[in-house]
Amino acid sequence: MLKTLTIENFALIENITVEFGAGLNILTGETGAGKSILIEALSAILGNKISASKIRKGADFLRVAADFLIDGENFTVERKISRAGKNSVTLNGKPVTLAKLKKFSADLVDVHGQNQNLELLRDEKIYSLIDDAKILVELRNFQELYRKLNSKARALEKKISARTENLERLDFLRWQEQEITSAALKPNEDEQLDAEIKKLSHAEKIVENVQTSAQILNDGDFDILTALAKVEKNLDGIIRYDDKLNSARKLLEDAEIYLREAYEEIRDYGETLDFSPERLDELHERADIISKLKKKYGATVNEILQRLEKIRGDISAIENFDSDVETLKAEVVALEVQTKSCAEKLLTLRQASAKIFSAKIEAELRRLGMTRTQFEIVLEPAEKFSSNGGDKAEIFFCANIGEEKLPLSKVVSGGELSRIALATKIVLVAEKRGNFYQTMIFDEIDTGIGGVTAKTVAECIAQISQGWQVLCITHLPQIASMAQTHLQITKSEIDGRTVTKVKRLDEEERVKAIARMASGDESTAAIKNAREMISSAKKIILRS
Repeated sequence: MLKTLTIENFALIENITVEFGAGLNILTGETGAGKSILIEALSAILGNKISASKIRKGADFLRVAADFLIDGENFTVERKISRAGKNSVTLNGKPVTLAKLKKFSADLVDVHGQNQNLELLRDEKIYSLIDDAKILVELRNFQELYRKLNSKARALEKKISARTENLERLDFLRWQEQEITSAALKPNEDEQLDAEIKKLSHAEKIVENVQTSAQILNDGDFDILTALAKVEKNLDGIIRYDDKLNSARKLLEDAEIYLREAYEEIRDYGETLDFSPERLDELHERADIISKLKKKYGATVNEILQRLEKIRGDISAIENFDSDVETLKAEVVALEVQTKSCAEKLLTLRQASAKIFSAKIEAELRRLGMTRTQFEIVLEPAEKFSSNGGDKAEIFFCANIGEEKLPLSKVVSGGELSRIALATKIVLVAEKRGNFYQTMIFDEIDTGIGGVTAKTVAECIAQISQGWQVLCITHLPQIASMAQTHLQITKSEIDGRTVTKVKRLDEEERVKAIARMASGDESTAAIKNAREMISSAKKIILRS
């Protein structure tokens, strides 16, 4: 519910705060007094565009703020625009984007004016009127099938369009496969190859070091093992007389064993050495082959082998191209059949719902004074599917008996469209369905009506206000008399400047305002008539 609206430096308004009540809030005033300014200011809170030209003369900025009560929680929205065009928006004091403001306010206020009523002409709006819970379940089924159909159709189209490119690519992939396969690579071969090349490239140094090491240990004139044996012999001669060197003798014996094992390993390694120059040439040649493959397919032999597996997978996919295309075609055809069947079922459900809803709207329109009106929502199969289904929706309308029903957009007047919008809202409210807002705004919905029709419109608006807060701009006393809160907009001149003000009328002020609206004066008869209208309105509200 909208609690207050504060407007500062907006067009003719200098600084006002309007307090709204629950139920029906009526806004009245002379033409040009500024009623539309209030609605325009409120639209700024809804995220609509407001230019700096709306800033009051002599001011540097305009500001609009609104307080909402939603499920017991207060929310404050403020929007400020400077002459430089700087736009600031806050929600509960925190900056937000205009897009976020629109999303937030979309669930708070529903505006019914000439432009908004044109929404009735759009397919999406018509569907929102007739799609009940059962239809929405079927619509979700359709949308899932439609999504799958589009996905498969795109995959098929992409597959077919790639046919020529794939055939050319197949030759290239086969050439790559042959190039890698002919090399007969083995896992980790490059690492083993590098190790062997490194060894053969230093053959002379290795042989020299092996021979020298072996000689030092056991093959020289005074090698380590021979010397060690002599030391052991000397210690044996000492131990015979003193056993204190037993430990040293044992260490030397262990050392001899380790050194002899090292000697034998070095000797055996030397005997297996084969430093053939031809072998080194072979290794370098093999390394060159692998190096060339690395430049094309990967940094290591293992990466090249992984690339080979991918190439083979791509070749298989292309070779199975025709089979894949046929499979996709079959899937698309199957999904088309399922989607069409679901669309037909959806159309049947919608046509039945549209017939019932059309009858209800037609009845309300006749109650609103359009006694000869014919109103029908027509649904027919569309040429192609959309996310809304496989049908197209259009409203047909005729205001006069004997005339042909034609599309609403071609024959309806602004006043008729307003009453159709009101009738639609009455039906939705009565059925307690649709996307309801906490505040509804009717901007001069009374255009072109009077008498009995005006009374009926007033009763309908009062009926809606029993469940929702309603703000209604009107020139009709029949509607104004239904108000629970009556706000009067006036325009006056102060210090050479035009100023618009808003006043919440008390009971006596309200009687006088309605008397002026009905009779143009505040005569005794006019006042009496106004009181009767208010009294009658209260009874109607109690019955609603």
